[in-house]
Amino acid sequence: MATAVQLRDPRSFVSPEVWDREIALLVRDHPFDTVMATRLFGQAIAYLITAIEKHGQNLGLGCGELVDTGVHAFLLDTRNYREFSAKYFDGKFLEHIPEIDRKADGTVLRTARIIEANGFAVDWPLWEHDYAKCSPCRPGENCH
Repeated sequence: MATAVQLRDPRSFVSPEVWDREIALLVRDHPFDTVMATRLFGQAIAYLITAIEKHGQNLGLGCGELVDTGVHAFLLDTRNYREFSAKYFDGKFLEHIPEIDRKADGTVLRTARIIEANGFAVDWPLWEHDYAKCSPCRPGENCH
């Protein structure tokens, strides 16, 4: 009999107030309803936590444009992002240093698989949306 895997809940990494605020900001600033905003922010948190926990391994993590919308919404809410980063990254700030051009090297798919292996459920349609475009994250960087 297979053992059930306990998935990590992205909501557990921010307070309910921060979660609700980020969803509201996504809905305010993008053509998303609360369902889509919730999906995106959940994947953004899974991505950011994985980037923090895998930092220093030179995995070249990077998400596609769609999930990156959730990441950027959080980054723009700097106080909450700074506090999140400090809490989970030993008091440091997880930098976001994108390249100008997107690369088509499988980064998005590889990143989604690493997130899944890190214990998070991957919302595959959100990741598959950008497989062909891939990520603008800088090769060899330990940022996200």
